[in-house]
Amino acid sequence: MQMRFPEAEAPDQASAELGRKLFAGPVEFVKGVVAMSGLPPADRLEVCFAGRSNVGKSTLINALTGRKALARASNTPGRTQEINYFTLGESRYLVDLPGYGYANAPVAVVQKWQALLKQYLSGRQTLRRAFVLVDARHGIKPVDEEIMALLDSSAVTFQCVLTKTDKISAAARDKVLEQVRQKLAAHPAAFPELIVTSSEKGEGIATLRAVIATLE
Repeated sequence: MQMRFPEAEAPDQASAELGRKLFAGPVEFVKGVVAMSGLPPADRLEVCFAGRSNVGKSTLINALTGRKALARASNTPGRTQEINYFTLGESRYLVDLPGYGYANAPVAVVQKWQALLKQYLSGRQTLRRAFVLVDARHGIKPVDEEIMALLDSSAVTFQCVLTKTDKISAAARDKVLEQVRQKLAAHPAAFPELIVTSSEKGEGIATLRAVIATLE
């Protein structure tokens, strides 16, 4: 019986090279967007990264691009308050979404971010895939399921990316993978492969680069 949501296999040589070249090329910050009217032209394919505050999103983006401070990490939950756009070569946008599940932001600010997020996810035709980051130490939490449900209703394919897998034991990893697979089974927009990463150890980085580079 085939496992549901298996770990993505390492890319073949051609795909890995496409991914390496894409992320080794120019990666430039374009703008931070606080309203739909500020979005750049929808003239290229884009992928977005979403995750709870402090899931390691900025660190993963920096690891993918090989640049230490491209995406600004913060120890303060909810610090990233904009949709941040980066170019990936001539053919892609990489989009860093505001962290969700923050406790330290004013309610009005949280509501504004959530509204912008919903508008973006449901209204951006060039968005090919969302990558939903899940901390391997905690698994999928209710707040993650909220964003997944939003992606389901927006008909945006999303792929689950586990972060910080170097922080847990092999037994704990197996347990969290089981929990993640069970939760994802309820979401029709979930892409049927997981990507398991460690920004510190480099695990899964080549795979994620290749996935982004080969999207059409």
